[in-house]
Amino acid sequence: MNTLKFKTNVKCGGCIATVTPHLNQLKGIISWNVDTTDPLKIMTVETEEISAEEITSVMKTAGYQAELILSE
Repeated sequence: MNTLKFKTNVKCGGCIATVTPHLNQLKGIISWNVDTTDPLKIMTVETEEISAEEITSVMKTAGYQAELILSE
């Protein structure tokens, strides 16, 4: 399992509601969440087979930015 962390521009619950269907459609994501209280709006994704590029692309499609800052 991989943990990916992204800096995003997801700011509130409404933003999370917008990206949820986009992220939930990706097979291989175990879980994800966005810490909207963090100044960098960090999104943590637990995955087995999804690449950071795929997540970044889906976020862009949803109208948001995601920049990979950590891959474990």
